[in-house]
Amino acid sequence: MAHSPSGSRAEAPSTEGGTFTDAGAEDVGDSKLSAFLFDVSQQVQGGLQNMLKMSSEIERCDGEIEAEVGRARDAVAEKGRALDEDRERVQKAALAALDILSGGRGAI
Repeated sequence: MAHSPSGSRAEAPSTEGGTFTDAGAEDVGDSKLSAFLFDVSQQVQGGLQNMLKMSSEIERCDGEIEAEVGRARDAVAEKGRALDEDRERVQKAALAALDILSGGRGAI
């Protein structure tokens, strides 16, 4: 009996019936397949972890962008209110100037 790289025991190669059988070669093939599958599963796991990290980063950035948009929206609303107040003051001043120029006939 011979020992395979995986540690299992295998019969020595035989040539029964004219065909060559090698249990050790099968163990080596199984070992290579297992190693390949392990490597692929490690790569997939690494890819999934990277995707999770990217997803978390996207969610964090999304939250920051939402907050910034909210602040900008509030600033625009405040500027709009200030412009409306300025427009009203300018209109009142213009009406007062027109009233003065027309001889003060109208009341403000």
